[in-house]
Amino acid sequence: MVDLKSVSALEGVVPKQEGGVFLRENMPAFITEILPRKDAEKALGAALKSAHAMALPGAGKSSGKANLRCLWAGRGAFFLIGDKAADASLLPHAALVDQSDGWVVMTLEGEGAADVMARLCPLDLRESQFKRGQTARSEVAHMMAVITRTAKGFEIMVMRSFARTAVHHIDEAMKSVAATASLA
Repeated sequence: MVDLKSVSALEGVVPKQEGGVFLRENMPAFITEILPRKDAEKALGAALKSAHAMALPGAGKSSGKANLRCLWAGRGAFFLIGDKAADASLLPHAALVDQSDGWVVMTLEGEGAADVMARLCPLDLRESQFKRGQTARSEVAHMMAVITRTAKGFEIMVMRSFARTAVHHIDEAMKSVAATASLA
């Protein structure tokens, strides 16, 4: 029997640091896409609360705690991310799709993280406009991403096939921000 081992798409590429900004990979054990069935969102919310003790987030929001959270991932789609798989009790209300190997999750933290993101994303991600726990589906350097504001910066999710390209662009923006800060 073959013994398969999970390998990071970013092995040997991260972590990165420029000035006071850090880019790290966050490898959650599970990423489950939750796609509610027609007219079942209310029942799904109740089942999620019962199974995982969290609310189904509204558009642009997230819920839960660091080890298990639910993110709005676009119209009619959510991601359950963390150390636990989605409970089967959600199945009558939604389609559950294992996305654990399809996405890479990174954290961009430190003073200047918002300046780095400003070079890569068309959204206004200043803390006054994009508060902790808010989530957006947008682009990062022309790649579709899910961006969530955290206590120290941002969580950035990109499709696994774009992982190294995303790191390259984020690293270039980090270098640019660090160089600009050194001139001040």
